[in-house]
Amino acid sequence: MRNLKPVKVGECILDGKHIYIQSMLNARSDDVEGSVKQAVELEKAGCEIVRAAIPDMEAVKLIPAIKDAVKIPLVADIHFDYRLAIEAAAAGVDKIRINPGNIGGMDRVKMVVDACRSRNIPIRIGVNSGSLEKEILAKYGSPTPEALVESAMTHASMLERFDFDNIVISIKSSDVNRMIASYRLAAEKCNYPLHLGVTEAGTERMGLIKSAVGIGSLLCDGIGETIRVSLTDEPVKEIAAARDILRCIGKRGGVRFVSCPTCGRTRIDLINTAKKVEEALADSEKNITVAVMGCVVNGPGEAREADIGIAGGDGCAIIFKKDGSQRKISESDIVSELLAEVEKL
Repeated sequence: MRNLKPVKVGECILDGKHIYIQSMLNARSDDVEGSVKQAVELEKAGCEIVRAAIPDMEAVKLIPAIKDAVKIPLVADIHFDYRLAIEAAAAGVDKIRINPGNIGGMDRVKMVVDACRSRNIPIRIGVNSGSLEKEILAKYGSPTPEALVESAMTHASMLERFDFDNIVISIKSSDVNRMIASYRLAAEKCNYPLHLGVTEAGTERMGLIKSAVGIGSLLCDGIGETIRVSLTDEPVKEIAAARDILRCIGKRGGVRFVSCPTCGRTRIDLINTAKKVEEALADSEKNITVAVMGCVVNGPGEAREADIGIAGGDGCAIIFKKDGSQRKISESDIVSELLAEVEKL
């Protein structure tokens, strides 16, 4: 376990005891109503920290509007203009994401630090493959993990120079192997909380796969305090994906769903049955394992650790429970009977 320096973001404490799910608004920054609506949707979906781009002074208006509408912390995403960070802090934002190296001289960095320190607002240092300094790129030849981590540590030292250590770090790459290696190295180099993500991961299918591999690998190593699954899609889908990743590695409760891939022994419409059961239980908070299996070979045998499940027969199925009890049902009743039994647990 890392010897973390806890950082508080709103009411969220980044100390390694809970992995927080984050997402980012993609409504236009000049659309206050649309941004607020999206923030509310994200909160309802299970988002625990939300980020909004603040590209100009007009966008600062988003901060009080969103803060009035949701209870989850709000992060202001700032690039280049230090004045935006200062105004965002004054507007009540809960965290500021900047790259200290691209907001000007150290006098400007100090002004941002002072604004955040006076309000106990943490700063997330965001580094990615496309933001490396020329001298670091020249030193390493490409955005290697070592280059990315050196950049992040250099930026952290800029804040530390003013006795500011209320810091979160993210080191993102669209290359999964590079992302994993970078965060592992960063975890060795510092004790700041780390925000995980594969940047520019892609559309829903590949974005989810790349994020599951990258984020999941690091979380299994005990690395990461907040996560974002970046998808070129509706942000609400990022929340569902993040929850599933956390559930798969035992970091969140909820139904763990097991189903077999089917084979020539299958005599029921297992594929559609499995989809219906999984969809019906997607939002269930029950901390159980539910199995939908095609036959007795893959039923009570391979899925014996499930709390409840079904094993298909020829136009029928058996419902089996962890206590060993079983009963036969018709194929048409599989979904309704299984869900009814789950409800009793």
